[in-house]
Amino acid sequence: MHPVLRLIRPGDWIKNVFVLVPLVFWLPGAGRESESPEISTKLFAEAMAFVAFCFAASGWYAFNDVLDAKEDRLHPVKRNRSVASGRMSTALAVMIGIALVVLSLVVASRINGATMWVVITYLLLQVAYNLGLKRLIFIDATTIASGFCLRAVGGAMAIAVPVSIWLVLCVFFLTLYLAFIKRQCDLSSAARMQGSQWTPRAKYGDSAELNWLLSISGGLTVLMYLMYTLSAHAQGIFGGRAFGLALLTPLVLIVVHRFYRRAMQGLSDSPLDAIRSDPVVAGATTLFAIGVYAILYLPGIEEILRRALLI
Repeated sequence: MHPVLRLIRPGDWIKNVFVLVPLVFWLPGAGRESESPEISTKLFAEAMAFVAFCFAASGWYAFNDVLDAKEDRLHPVKRNRSVASGRMSTALAVMIGIALVVLSLVVASRINGATMWVVITYLLLQVAYNLGLKRLIFIDATTIASGFCLRAVGGAMAIAVPVSIWLVLCVFFLTLYLAFIKRQCDLSSAARMQGSQWTPRAKYGDSAELNWLLSISGGLTVLMYLMYTLSAHAQGIFGGRAFGLALLTPLVLIVVHRFYRRAMQGLSDSPLDAIRSDPVVAGATTLFAIGVYAILYLPGIEEILRRALLI
């Protein structure tokens, strides 16, 4: 991969899909009576928010590669990053990072003031993370999860919809789990490389403790999704269709398990890599997406669910 692309990690832009989640609560058909004349404007604003967070994240990927270059050279996988491998100078990486951060603020400001302030908060959180929080066990993962929550909040601000506490909780625990998955993946890949001198920044040296954190966060991820689908809040938005979403819980559990299995094998923690290389993850994710679309948008599905589930 070209050093610039490796630096800004466009494959990780899929993580910014959380910006688009608030659309589920707004689009016509998902609990709404009729189409809004503003739909094209809202979709454009959400797309702009997605781009703003992609630029912001890539900017900090560049800064992170510079700050962690010395440690990354000791890691069997991270040593291939642009700065750590020597394929890009520190100065160029910093310049690219600054340019991307500025671009993110420019794009966010074109949406509305609220979205711009969310992006600013996200960037400040990244500053705190890179200046020290990333070296504190558990705090590093919660900081990452909070950044994903800000993505979802930014998406809600872009289309001016209320921020649901259920949305925040589901995003937080899912991304907390994925942060621990990344830590486990790093430990597993380093352990399999003989002679590796790399050690985790936040000192996740006890695999038993990390497995406990994965069990708790993974369980809460599935539980939060199920509780949300059965909540009065979801029923108020989607009606009987919410119970159909609850039926998709096994697919969520399958993906949660497969990510754990991949991490224990030291494979890539990237969601995009998992979808491309793991047929079980790809199949479960595809079925989940199809299921959500069918449950929320197919006409007559609510009546079918009510009869089938006796509700």
